[in-house]
Amino acid sequence: MYNIKFYNKIAKIAADKFDKEKYNVGEAVENPDAIMVRSASLHEIELGENLLAIARAGAGVNNIPIDKCSEKGIVVFNTPGANANAVKELAIASLILSSRKIVKGIEWAQSLSSCDDVSGAVEKGKSEFAGPEIYGKTLGIIGLGAIGVQLANIATHLGMTVYGYDPYITVDSAWMLTKSVIHAGTLSEIYEKCDYISVHVPSTPETRGMINEDAISQMKDGVRILNLARADLADAQAVKKAISEKKVACYVTDFPTKELLGVDGIITIPHLGASTPESEDNCAVMAAKELIRFIETGCIKNSVNFPDAIIPDTDNVRVCVFHKNVPSIVAQTSKVLSDMNINIENMVNRSKKENAYMLIEVNGDISKDAEDRIRSIENVMRVRVIRK
Repeated sequence: MYNIKFYNKIAKIAADKFDKEKYNVGEAVENPDAIMVRSASLHEIELGENLLAIARAGAGVNNIPIDKCSEKGIVVFNTPGANANAVKELAIASLILSSRKIVKGIEWAQSLSSCDDVSGAVEKGKSEFAGPEIYGKTLGIIGLGAIGVQLANIATHLGMTVYGYDPYITVDSAWMLTKSVIHAGTLSEIYEKCDYISVHVPSTPETRGMINEDAISQMKDGVRILNLARADLADAQAVKKAISEKKVACYVTDFPTKELLGVDGIITIPHLGASTPESEDNCAVMAAKELIRFIETGCIKNSVNFPDAIIPDTDNVRVCVFHKNVPSIVAQTSKVLSDMNINIENMVNRSKKENAYMLIEVNGDISKDAEDRIRSIENVMRVRVIRK
């Protein structure tokens, strides 16, 4: 029986994915073999020796101690693409909100409650909230993952010319992208040509602060910028300065910070990107499936700290070896198995930066002695044996 602990309220549809004869699931579970979490911070919790994996029901993993998990051979999953439709829909709304001054218009209309002639006041004052249509305008999308691709495709159907920039675009994303999206070779091309710019990249040392004074100086006058990805992708002071100088007509962000509140021309949305029941269900179900597959087969998909590693499921015994990405680990592991007359039926070894993962399928069983000998190899962090 595996213990799966939930942090935050996880959708029941996800809990139902776990076979009750194999898994003990819930928020009260102790000594977990795996954890499912949404937004709760896990930085202060004790990572037990039997903890195999943590699955984040969402994309961001800032609430999880990634480095500590990696050192212990704990796989951290996220759910890329599960909330893509929800964020795409908010991005479409943000395009229109950034143009038509709808938010300010609604706020103004609400202030007319004491006016005797509301209709007359509306007709007289509505011109203050006019704005351009998005049809015929140019949209630049930075980051063509699941969200960026969906936004690019639908924006073309809304009559926009779309430029996309992503030097790391995956084959799957490229296949999903409509042919009418124009490939931008540089960020400068996006900045110089686009009336609207929407950012859909993760927060990394390379991307933090990418929307800064230099980037904005390359943009069109009156550009509208959407940031529904992460707050720190944009330099708040640079954005405020550009708004005050009318260089940027509007900045829409899903991540309010104190310095952005109450600034005319900045629309702050209270982190609603993935806040739909469908998105929460999708993320939770995807996280549950990732955990079940890993626990039962050793296969990894969508981990942020270890590589994807998949071999077809069989009834054979599997050996999971978590190790540093250094030479000779595969050779030493194979030698241990060979010396003990254990035949390898199938094997995959993949790396992700400094971490690597070896999934081995053997013919017959593997002894405790063989397991311990693999574990004693220098730079091996963890060994796990899965028996059906």
